[in-house]
Amino acid sequence: MTNSTAPLAIAVKGWPRLSETFIAQELLALERAGIRFEIWSLRHPTDTKTHPLSDAVQAHVRYLPEYLRNEPGRVLRGFGAALLRPRFWRTAAQFLRDLARDRTSNRLRRFGQACVMARELPTGTRAIYAHFLHTPSSVARYAAMLRGIPWSFSAHAKDIWTSPDWELRDKLDVATSGAAYGATCTRFGAEHLQSLARTTQVDLVYHGLDLDRFPTRPDRPLRAPNDPFRMVSVGRLVEKKGFDRLIDALALLPDRLDWHWTHIGGGTLGDDMRARAERHGLSKRITWRGACDQPEVIAAMRAAHLFVLPSRVAADGDRDGLPNVLMEAASQGLPILSTPVSAIPEFIENGIHGVLSDDSPSALAQNMIDLAAHPARAQALADAAHTRLRSDFTMQPGIDHLAQRLRAVMDT
Repeated sequence: MTNSTAPLAIAVKGWPRLSETFIAQELLALERAGIRFEIWSLRHPTDTKTHPLSDAVQAHVRYLPEYLRNEPGRVLRGFGAALLRPRFWRTAAQFLRDLARDRTSNRLRRFGQACVMARELPTGTRAIYAHFLHTPSSVARYAAMLRGIPWSFSAHAKDIWTSPDWELRDKLDVATSGAAYGATCTRFGAEHLQSLARTTQVDLVYHGLDLDRFPTRPDRPLRAPNDPFRMVSVGRLVEKKGFDRLIDALALLPDRLDWHWTHIGGGTLGDDMRARAERHGLSKRITWRGACDQPEVIAAMRAAHLFVLPSRVAADGDRDGLPNVLMEAASQGLPILSTPVSAIPEFIENGIHGVLSDDSPSALAQNMIDLAAHPARAQALADAAHTRLRSDFTMQPGIDHLAQRLRAVMDT
């Protein structure tokens, strides 16, 4: 649905994306809260499936040139229009300062995309809101400077922990055309950004779950001792998810335990992970599902006895925030085994709502053995996580807060 009078432009890295259901959930909820917006995507979709949440969002989607060389005419028109704007030289000076500290083609591409966005934004656009504080916020910032309108952001995980501090500080300083407002989805991330912020207010806004779109938690009979122990993981096959160590842990499980592990998600390390499993002789015990939509994910969770996500800090500093899949598992009464990385302990307290393990293969294996051997304890942990989800991690409080803040930014 095209809405050329939408007062808010929302910049995202790619739309739609199966791995970013938290963004789709938020945008759909903002629409239902009466916020009118257009989506501006830096990339075209690559997933072969779409999530029902994304399909439900009615906002018009505009795609910026993913690579400037692919649409030279559009880029030149954007740059030519930018040159005529009274704020061009101030924006160009900021871009050149950034480029001096980040001499990459990525930086050039973001400025080119911003020029296109500034030219093509409808006249009635009053503010820009970016999901992720790295590249989408760079485009949003330059475009907002050119147009003379405020911008804001929602930060998550990789964008916080792999961005240099100088860039975060600049984007958190209204005096240097930083964001008018910022939100992030974990206390861990909020405290870090607040320590860097000069003038921008950064709020903690948990994504939470819209429980209305999930089936009611099933009645789970305790697993019988002779039943196969079914485990499931949902997450991209990338370093920070820790699936290499999980595969090594699976290789340590004793022969007496009849187990099967299902993995859902894409990712650049897919071939490496399959080869790792093959070297351990585990291939017959593993199902690689690839990217799945929400109904498929929920069905896999309802069929499992344990959800496993062994998150860790990657070599480049990237790490999870609070993965929504943990809350999704809790919504289905599924016991959780994870690690105390980043904001995961904000939802899962070890020994109360789940088990947070050291991410060494031996520790992960021992915790899987213990949870398989004590199904009543595992289910008690799952019950506690479900109660915590419903009491403290539902979606609507965060959406109400965010909608109020975005309206205030649009009114400045």
